[in-house]
Amino acid sequence: MFVLSQIEHNLPMPPHLLNRPLVDAIKAELERLFLDKVVVNLGLCVSVYDILAVEGGFIFPGEGCSTYKVSFRLLMFRPFIGEVLVGKISGYDEKGLQVSLDFFTDICIPGHLMQFGTVRGEDGRWALKTEDGDELHLDIDDEVNPKQLPFHSH
Repeated sequence: MFVLSQIEHNLPMPPHLLNRPLVDAIKAELERLFLDKVVVNLGLCVSVYDILAVEGGFIFPGEGCSTYKVSFRLLMFRPFIGEVLVGKISGYDEKGLQVSLDFFTDICIPGHLMQFGTVRGEDGRWALKTEDGDELHLDIDDEVNPKQLPFHSH
């Protein structure tokens, strides 16, 4: 579910950060750029894990900032295909369920991707119909186990 990804990046350092120790300034700028953002083919950045190397400090003509070549690792949230997660229902509507994984609250499970037999009742709640006709209602704060499916962007 969590992986470390090593990245090299040419990082322009804004002048207002240069009054701080270099490693602290670099970490602050990396967090501004990557934290809470999805990096294509890597996942959601949860934290800057560590800084492995810093080179440079060059000021290119026409720029007012120094640029460093930084090698660092990011802690990424990237569930594997088929991985079963543990979350709580934080809300629901006609489209489906909203699920929270504590640190990440923006998971939406559309109704058409829910387990077979899941229907929306007249009261607006989602329920799983069992083979003997009973309905198991899905309420706010109920624990659910969403499964990671392949995702294709268009």
